[in-house]
Amino acid sequence: MQNDIPAPTVRALRVLSLAYFVQATGALSLVGALDAVSREWGLTDAGSAYLISVFGIVFALAAPLLQVFLGHLRRRRQVLLGLGVFSAAALLFAAAPDYPALLLARVLMGLGAAFVGPVLGALGSSLVAREQQGPAIATVLLGLSIAGLVGMPGAAWVAHALGVRLLFVLVGAAGLLCACLILRAVPDAAPGERIRLATVGRLLRDPQSLSGFLVAFFIAAGVYATYGFLAPIIRDVYLAGPETVSLALAVLGVAGVLGNLFVTRMARRYSAEAMLHAGIAVLALSLGLMRLAPPVLAMLFAMLAVFAFATDMLWPSQQRRIIERHPEQRGIALALTSSFVFCGIGAGTALGAWIYPQAGHTGVLLGSLGLLALAVFCLRFPMRSRGAARPCTGSVAPGCGSAC
Repeated sequence: MQNDIPAPTVRALRVLSLAYFVQATGALSLVGALDAVSREWGLTDAGSAYLISVFGIVFALAAPLLQVFLGHLRRRRQVLLGLGVFSAAALLFAAAPDYPALLLARVLMGLGAAFVGPVLGALGSSLVAREQQGPAIATVLLGLSIAGLVGMPGAAWVAHALGVRLLFVLVGAAGLLCACLILRAVPDAAPGERIRLATVGRLLRDPQSLSGFLVAFFIAAGVYATYGFLAPIIRDVYLAGPETVSLALAVLGVAGVLGNLFVTRMARRYSAEAMLHAGIAVLALSLGLMRLAPPVLAMLFAMLAVFAFATDMLWPSQQRRIIERHPEQRGIALALTSSFVFCGIGAGTALGAWIYPQAGHTGVLLGSLGLLALAVFCLRFPMRSRGAARPCTGSVAPGCGSAC
């Protein structure tokens, strides 16, 4: 990719990837820090898990509405505003005296992230030519994978060894540092997109668009119904402590980076739909093996590696699919995709919080498999509006499959 894209653009994409790393680490660090949060504020595991859910729900509601009311701002400015709110909210979380303050901080973090995550992909894809958008998006989303490799295990270690409050101080400081780097390295060349509420309504009412968003929702819900309860599963099923959670997250991170790099190379050869089908199949296989295998940590780590590899095949492929289907509305389309993803994260985590106390890890694994089956249904049998299919305007673009 670096041979095709100018060096300054590659640097800009890497800075955007770093911003994704900070946002993902701050948003999802609670997965490995559930025990530390519960101890610090005297909460149950379910109470701590709901802090993940509320972030996802706020993100889901805010992402499209922010694009409606503020999407006309230049995309770099949107990212900078989002990072400012996100970083301030992380510092508020660090200073929170009680559960209501924690909830408020997570609400504000979700609001800030809703102005970062969806726009990073749109901003990154706007810096390159159409045929380079797949690798560019994968480069930006590499930050998500590296968050799994370094950010999540590191956050779990900091939370347990040095305190969860210090963790969120570091998240806030890193967010402000990213804003400074974006000001320096990312060109302010991508205009915003004026979005009317009616445009959002049209996308949500269009059967094919809605089925695409539902794929994102069910994948995210399926992943986080299990992933959100990784720490309690390791504690209760594998009888291991916080240090094992950090190691498990590191395994997830390494495999996730490999999955992202795999997608970067395969994006030019295979359609987004093909990559999504393959990723869901591998993900379902890993969940089934987690249920059938004996509770041995070495086997868990092997299955988590497969789980993470598949998951990081899915996120860039889904974003690429949405951009290819809505090239002129990529800003709001990606915002809605992110909304459905984080709503899925919230729903999956809430489902896990309800299932795990009653049915344990078997229940959450089966719940994840059921949600992935719904994702496959939406992917294979997209809802079609009445009338003729959209005419093809030229040669088949990557990811369009046989639709044209």
